[in-house]
Amino acid sequence: MKNIPLPGLNKLFGLVFLGVSTFLSVNQSFAQDYKLKTIVVDAGHGGKDGATHGEYSTEKAVALQVALKLGKAIEEKLPGVRVVYTRTEDVFVPLYERIGLANKVNADLFISIHCNDMPLRATSVITGYKTGKGGKRIPIRQTTYRKSTSTRGTETFVSGSGRLSEQDEVIKRENAAMLLEKDYQKNYEGLEDQNPENDIIVSLMKKNNRVQSLRVAKFMQDEYVKVGRVNRGVQEKSLAVLARAGMPAVLTEIGFISNPEEEEYMNSTEGQDEIVNCLVNAVKSYQNSVETKAVQVQN
Repeated sequence: MKNIPLPGLNKLFGLVFLGVSTFLSVNQSFAQDYKLKTIVVDAGHGGKDGATHGEYSTEKAVALQVALKLGKAIEEKLPGVRVVYTRTEDVFVPLYERIGLANKVNADLFISIHCNDMPLRATSVITGYKTGKGGKRIPIRQTTYRKSTSTRGTETFVSGSGRLSEQDEVIKRENAAMLLEKDYQKNYEGLEDQNPENDIIVSLMKKNNRVQSLRVAKFMQDEYVKVGRVNRGVQEKSLAVLARAGMPAVLTEIGFISNPEEEEYMNSTEGQDEIVNCLVNAVKSYQNSVETKAVQVQN
């Protein structure tokens, strides 16, 4: 039987080898030289993107307060680590620009701060009765919309895959900021260049970032639990703000602004300080884990 040349297959094997070699080379460099140098702190929402609110406060305001305190605490407690903010005031920043800034400054970690919310649910209530044929009483119904005010807890997200239409209420709300951007379809189309060599390398790097992102997220949830917060877990979701991250990246929901008790907690000095302390401890744990590993591999 005559052998048939397979140049396409050979090329594919070559690309895979190149991708793996590049990945291993990057990982070796990471293992020998890696230090946590730059963290981007992102206060979720802002400006015209800020409808989520509790009884007296808005998510965008609480997120900004906590983000600014977190950045200051990181610089004080983690010497040598630089903090870059995506916003320091009440302004609208497109989602792609937030992670774009992190990529531009070669950030080692991206942390996005948000407050959770419960969706409005329709409820039909009887407001009275009217008399129908034959004297029959017919209820008069009115539809009201209410939120659950008892749901509480923290959850932290890392970038995952999935269709926007298949996402839950939390992810739909967080991704809704895209619709406020001019030419948003263009800003979020094709997250990778259509190039086989590029795809292999990017895929390998994303896998590494996914592992590290999950590690950071777990450290955060563990710290929340230590101070008595309800643990809603770590989840992988298709979040636009994290999609193009070239580094470990997480979005953490620090509590439910729709819950009066948690709204009060997140607006209080004590509550914000506790949240910030949890996040700083988580970053320290992550820093120790990756930098200790670097020393061990190097030696």
